[in-house]
Amino acid sequence: MSKNSLISKDGVSYLVPFILVTFCFALWGFANDITNPMVKAFSKIFRMSVTEGALVQLAFYGGYFCMAFPAAIFIRKYSYKAGVLMGLGLYATGALLFLPSKMIGAYGCFLIAYFIMTCGLSFLETSCNPYILTMGSEETATRRLNFAQCFNPCGSIIGMYVAMNFIQARLNPASTEERALLSPSEFDAMKESDLSVLISPYLLIGLVIIVMFLIILFKKMPKNGDQSHEVNFLPTIKRIFSQPHYRNGVIAQFFYVGAQIMCWTFIIQYGTRVHLLAFHLYLFDEIHESIETSCHLCRGRHDTHSGSYLLPKSHGLVLPRGCERLHVADVPYHLWHCPRRHG
Repeated sequence: MSKNSLISKDGVSYLVPFILVTFCFALWGFANDITNPMVKAFSKIFRMSVTEGALVQLAFYGGYFCMAFPAAIFIRKYSYKAGVLMGLGLYATGALLFLPSKMIGAYGCFLIAYFIMTCGLSFLETSCNPYILTMGSEETATRRLNFAQCFNPCGSIIGMYVAMNFIQARLNPASTEERALLSPSEFDAMKESDLSVLISPYLLIGLVIIVMFLIILFKKMPKNGDQSHEVNFLPTIKRIFSQPHYRNGVIAQFFYVGAQIMCWTFIIQYGTRVHLLAFHLYLFDEIHESIETSCHLCRGRHDTHSGSYLLPKSHGLVLPRGCERLHVADVPYHLWHCPRRHG
């Protein structure tokens, strides 16, 4: 390999470590985007308002907020590999906690599981990004990081697909209002069934992460960026926040991520409601047209032999052969809705 090879340095290839760490980018992308539709899912399952359902996002991104600095200190004191393993361990723990949360049946337990899971994601993001930079020459560091980050949206797309097709599509379609009318036993049975659907992808990804944890644990990983283990937390914080561009960037990032997450979370619900409204309007128009047509048909001649009403020739309507009869069983319903002027 050449001196400026993407994943080698001084004749040492980092291909396998690079693949393993890059796969972690997809793993946290999956977790991010399987979570957004869960606000609506939990709101339905536990008969809550959308505001209460949004606590899922508060717990999820609260883990990122609380664990970013501790993760950086941990990685500095130990190693990038230790940071990746800690992240995978917390991620798997949070995902697998969905099973006891479902058994308990309390919404708060799921929020705790989300918080633990995203503490792990914070470790992963804090360690994997700089770790990738060390797996090769400095000249190719940016290319290497950009390539690894390409797999993050791949995980996001898979997460969205799983959320919509293996969770949302399989939940009971009853709305929050309809569930509120159920008896306690009926509601508990429906909640139990829906939670079983919801937790399945999380348990599966938890098992996948355990496998990844074991592979990285026993695989020899590079230590290029682990030379210094001295932690100067407070002086470092004071130095970086004294720079106006960094300080303003943090503030901008805070509001940007907040707006982004709210759009990702609520655009799904907004789009669903608009779609349903359009469908109901279309259905209303179709029913109205059907009733009007039926009222005209009711004015036709009665065929006592066939038990049907024949389409009057005077209407000038042309229907396919065999479709010119309205069955008598349909007439009472349409007669009830016909205006009196058509009676």
